[in-house]
Amino acid sequence: MRRAIAILAALGMSCILHASTPDRAIDAFIAREMPVSGAPGLAYAIVDKGDIRADARGETLKGSGDAVTPDTPFLLGSVSKSFTAMAVMQLVEAGKVDLDTGIGRYLPIFADAPARDVTLRQLLSHTSGFSTLQGNAAHVDDSRSTDALDRQVTRIATWTPSHAPGTHWEYSNANYLILGALIERISGQDYASYITAHILKPLGMTHSFVSDGAHHPGMARGHMPWFGGKRAMADAPTGRIMAPAGGVIASARDVARYLGVMMNGRDDVIRAQSKAMMMQPASEASPYYGFGWNIDPDSGAVYHSGNSPGVETLVSMIPDAQKGAVVLVNAAGGMGFGDTVALRVGIATLALGEEYDGPGGNWGPKSLYLAIAITAPLFLIAMVVAWFRRGALRAKSGAFGRFSLWFPLAATLAMAWVFVMLIPHLFGTPIANLYRYQPDMTLMLIAGAVTGVAWALFRLALGYSGRRGGNVASQD
Repeated sequence: MRRAIAILAALGMSCILHASTPDRAIDAFIAREMPVSGAPGLAYAIVDKGDIRADARGETLKGSGDAVTPDTPFLLGSVSKSFTAMAVMQLVEAGKVDLDTGIGRYLPIFADAPARDVTLRQLLSHTSGFSTLQGNAAHVDDSRSTDALDRQVTRIATWTPSHAPGTHWEYSNANYLILGALIERISGQDYASYITAHILKPLGMTHSFVSDGAHHPGMARGHMPWFGGKRAMADAPTGRIMAPAGGVIASARDVARYLGVMMNGRDDVIRAQSKAMMMQPASEASPYYGFGWNIDPDSGAVYHSGNSPGVETLVSMIPDAQKGAVVLVNAAGGMGFGDTVALRVGIATLALGEEYDGPGGNWGPKSLYLAIAITAPLFLIAMVVAWFRRGALRAKSGAFGRFSLWFPLAATLAMAWVFVMLIPHLFGTPIANLYRYQPDMTLMLIAGAVTGVAWALFRLALGYSGRRGGNVASQD
């Protein structure tokens, strides 16, 4: 997902923000693009040298009539990592932790763990060696329990990083779950309480909170891609496990306040020097990521996207110009159809004063989606064809005949592995977790894998049934 958002940098974000033109351009853009995306609602905010303008469109829940406002809380997803990074910098400034000390010194569960020497700097900058797939590993505990984060991090402590620490950049939620556990142990507060007391309240983020296992009415409800449309998610309590990596919940106006503080150059919730460090490349192994922020050194842009089940967000800044943009959408994008990338990137780009030409037709993702969609129906048709040609199947004999009967099974088993294992792996997540983000595509992948193997087995069964005397004349 990170590379998809890098289009912001390619669009040249070092521009001047004009006072009223972006708002008019954004209005026209939203009117054109929001129906295409299928998003029920969105909120956005613009920061210009400390001044904030915010607006919203649509509904918190499709068909509810409840309007989204600039103060409607949205799940921020991975934008939350910057809050976790800020909390760690507070602990650094207080002299309680050191950026270049191994995590094993602070968390006893890592004292003898494979990752004991991974430093806080490496965790903050995704150079710890933990992989994207490790970070997206599904948890099995109740995410609402008070010790849910601790149990998940205890599990992570048993893992061996996929790469040597400090040598390789790879985005991983595991890094920030560990940092969340660090904050809890060093501060003596649970993660939600710490972030609320030390960041949200001091910044006046009155319409913001942290996932704490409780139900919070008034949040924008998430909507999942569902065969070209959007389907509302169930109204469920928030979860604690992923809070340090993606569980801060905030309104567009509140996030704009947060960006204003990040860009003000003053000592407040953290020192100006710490803010600058967060928005600079963390190391040679991390030239495009600081502490909780993606970085484009050429344009001076600092940004982060958030992708949670049913909600997608984008936050971007040009710190030197003290300009920023926040876009929150209560819908997850589909594969080419009902995508929200253009909506989020377009609003952010226009808010920063640039023209936006769009990402094109997205025919690559659309073609992949359609190819997966037709796989299961084609195999069902092939089963009908096999039934009517069962005589020819039964007539096959000899080495070539046996090969033609058995090869489809090997091929469809390989295809099933691609659908169920390889494609989810390319997304950096197990298929069970992929279902939480792309349920329609996941169901089609499973259906294609099952019907493919079923066709091959059905064909084999027809070929070896009803033979008289075990041998017939060779055909085909």
